[in-house]
Amino acid sequence: MKSEPRSGPHLVLLAVYALFVLAAGARSLVQIATRFSDAPLAYVLSLLAALTYAAGWFAIRRAAHGRPAFARGMLWVELGGVMVVGTLSLVKPDWFSDATVWSDYGQGYGWVPAILPIAGLFWLHRTHPRTRMDTESERA
Repeated sequence: MKSEPRSGPHLVLLAVYALFVLAAGARSLVQIATRFSDAPLAYVLSLLAALTYAAGWFAIRRAAHGRPAFARGMLWVELGGVMVVGTLSLVKPDWFSDATVWSDYGQGYGWVPAILPIAGLFWLHRTHPRTRMDTESERA
């Protein structure tokens, strides 16, 4: 197992993921506790986003230790969530009586929710390029 680097782009990713765990988590928990009936879908999706950011933080940390498999999957799941919720919020706005973290592809958060998994995938590709042997060992 590789030791974790003490500095680098993954530390920035970890910091932003931690910030989004707190921001999305606190926002959704307050909304669920105080106004759940106003927009239950939006508030549950924001909580799901917070949980996804927590898993993303953990995945990037594992990848920094030389175990990128979970990060590969998790970052694609996160990007898929942003794309699906972002698209639905534009196509079916009546489903979202309040914004989620991922509404309009994260516009309310400066599009960071859409950029973050892409940045993570880019970092992962640069630091852990897939080889044929990697693919075979991950299947085993």
